[in-house]
Amino acid sequence: MKLVLAEPKYLKESIGIISELVTEVRFTVKKDGLELTAMDPANVAMVNFKLLASSFSEYDTRDTTSIGLNLANFKQVLRRAGPGDTVVLETSENKLKVIIRGASTRTFHLPLIELEEREQRVPDLKFNATITADALQLQSAIEDADIVAESLAFIAEEKSLVVNAEGDLSKALIEMVADSHTKIVLKEGTKVRARYSIEYLKKMIQAARLAEKVTIEFSKDYPLKLSFKVVDKLSLEFILAPRVENE
Repeated sequence: MKLVLAEPKYLKESIGIISELVTEVRFTVKKDGLELTAMDPANVAMVNFKLLASSFSEYDTRDTTSIGLNLANFKQVLRRAGPGDTVVLETSENKLKVIIRGASTRTFHLPLIELEEREQRVPDLKFNATITADALQLQSAIEDADIVAESLAFIAEEKSLVVNAEGDLSKALIEMVADSHTKIVLKEGTKVRARYSIEYLKKMIQAARLAEKVTIEFSKDYPLKLSFKVVDKLSLEFILAPRVENE
């Protein structure tokens, strides 16, 4: 296996974000791309990541290959790659060899780790609310909500997405109106509401560094799905368990 990235940003940034949720993962190298699916230790959040073969300047793999890695170590190595550097990934003797080529050539060897064979599958979820919005706008709304509470409610209506957070004494209400930047589709009813952890959302929304748009999907007291995509480059999806509200 030999994978060459002339533009390391997408792998570097993605691994930095994913490492906030999971520590050890199994990458699968297939003909069409490098991918991983993992659940966080608390079984609250899932991440599904794919870096397409078309984002690599060289992508040479004969068979499907599995690579178990500690993400903290991998993240530290990738951080050493600058914007103009080339990153080469190779497997050799139970190690992942990471070569960073720029003004100098730096070579790192990371141990491959054994992980349990249980395969993580992305659940087949059906949502009543689907919103496509500006990723930075959603990030700002989550940061606003974080000032006053530990959780927030997404409230989707025909003409707006409202982010509502309430602490012991303080409240925050952010309204994102349906317009050319924010598209809202409701399948059932005129309002959909669900509550989620801000701690997890703050980690997931860091993917706004990668993609301009985010797709937000949820139903009442149902998992949330956040999807970030860069055409011909990557797909980064998160699924987050709800905080069920008392009526």
